[in-house]
Amino acid sequence: MANSVTRSVAVCALWLSAIAAGGFVFLRYENTQGVAGHVPQQWPAGAAVPLDPRLDTLVFFAHPHCPCTRASAEELNRLMAKCNGKVAAHVLFLSPANLSEDWTKTDLWKSVGAIPGVTVHADRDGAQARLFGAETSGQVVLFSPRGRLLFAGGITGGRGHAGDNAGENALASLLNGDKTRISQTPVYGCELFGHCEVPSGGTVQ
Repeated sequence: MANSVTRSVAVCALWLSAIAAGGFVFLRYENTQGVAGHVPQQWPAGAAVPLDPRLDTLVFFAHPHCPCTRASAEELNRLMAKCNGKVAAHVLFLSPANLSEDWTKTDLWKSVGAIPGVTVHADRDGAQARLFGAETSGQVVLFSPRGRLLFAGGITGGRGHAGDNAGENALASLLNGDKTRISQTPVYGCELFGHCEVPSGGTVQ
């Protein structure tokens, strides 16, 4: 009887340890910031998307296979619902020249393309991302009609974590003509030019 109790206690201890370890891995993943990159202070010459002469222009960079960018897309949808008609919004998906169109046009592409007011583009070999200094999927930049950088950063509070966050709130304030002290926030997402990570420690091509 005593041995049975001891074994049960040991199994429970191992089970709790596994849960704790898994929780730690997930929290570390969720809170790991991506590289922000060096975003130009002025709209770069040679940009493939147009700078709107009347409205602020928002550009969102995405890896089509990044699982955590789905949360960023949800936040973009909420932002556009609040500010549609007040911003020219473009989403650029990484599109390697050596891979097929199907690799780029994933379900994420389709869901983002369905957001009212958003124009979706394929970013051939990430040329535009490099031009704007974006290195992480989910990076958002906002420029004024005169080409001045107003905001650079992410619009989630963690990897794959949708919900109220500083980036989306700052953008909503800027687009609605309100004052905000926030012009930069962390970006939570996979590397644009690398493998996409998943919480289990694996990768997505």
